[in-house]
Amino acid sequence: MSRKNGRHKNRHNYHYNDYLTGDPKVIELQTNTPHFTPPSKHTATPKPIQARNPSQARFMAAIKHNTLIFGLGPAGTGKSYCTAAMAAEALLAGEIDRVIFTRPAVETGKSLGFLPGKIEDKFDPYFAAFKSCLISNAGRGVVECALKNGNVVVEPLAYMRGKTFNRCFVILDEAQNCTAEEIKMFMTRIGKNSTVVINGDLSQTDLDDCSGLHDAINRVHDVRGVHVHEFSHDDIVRSGIVKDIIKKYEVSNPRAYRFCSTFA
Repeated sequence: MSRKNGRHKNRHNYHYNDYLTGDPKVIELQTNTPHFTPPSKHTATPKPIQARNPSQARFMAAIKHNTLIFGLGPAGTGKSYCTAAMAAEALLAGEIDRVIFTRPAVETGKSLGFLPGKIEDKFDPYFAAFKSCLISNAGRGVVECALKNGNVVVEPLAYMRGKTFNRCFVILDEAQNCTAEEIKMFMTRIGKNSTVVINGDLSQTDLDDCSGLHDAINRVHDVRGVHVHEFSHDDIVRSGIVKDIIKKYEVSNPRAYRFCSTFA
C-alpha cells in the first residue's frame, strides 16, 4: 500500500508523528480518544495514594475538587509526584480519557543545542521525570500501554494553540519559565470535565522578564474553580540536605520564595 493510500485509509487515526513527516498536506487530527483500558495482565489493585505530609494532602484534595490548580513551591516538595499520582488515579478510574503533559522547552543554564530525532524524541528528556512518577503510581505496563494508545500524550507547549481539553487531566510543569502569553493561551484551552494543574517554582525562573506564572496567578487566583496551593521549604520531602540548601538560598533572597501565600 502506498504511503498516500495508507494515509487515506487511516485518516481518522493520525498520531503525533504525523507532524514530523514533512508532508505539506493538511493533516486531520484525531479528536476523540478512546477510553483507557488497562492491559489484561494488569490485575493488581493500584496502591492507594499516600500523602507524605499535610501540605501534600491539601494539594491532592484541591486537585480533586477544582478545575485549575496552581502548585507552587521549591524543589523536592512533591508537586510533580502528587500531580502524577492524581492523574494516574483519574485515568485508571475512567474519569478522564487522556493525560496530557507539557512544559516550556526552556533549558537551565547553557543550551545543549539541537537534540537528535523527531519532536517527541527531542521532548522526551523533559518528560522523563514525570513519566517516572506515573510509573511509580500506575505501573510500567499501564503507562506504556497508555502511551501507545494515545491515552498519555506529551506535547510541546507551542503546539497547544487551537486545541480544547475535554475529559483530560492536563499538566503544565516548570511553568515559571512560561511567558504571560503562553500561560494565557494554555489556560484558555480548558474544556469540559477536565482538570488542569500548573506547577512551578518562582524562585527558579530562567526567563529574563517577569514570569508568566506570576502574572497568571495575580490575574486568576480568585476565579471560581481556581485554587492556588503554596508549598514551603518545610514541606520538602526529597531529602534533608535539599531542605537545608533551600533554606540557605531563602535567607539570601527571601522574596523569591514567598509569593502568594495570601492567595492560597
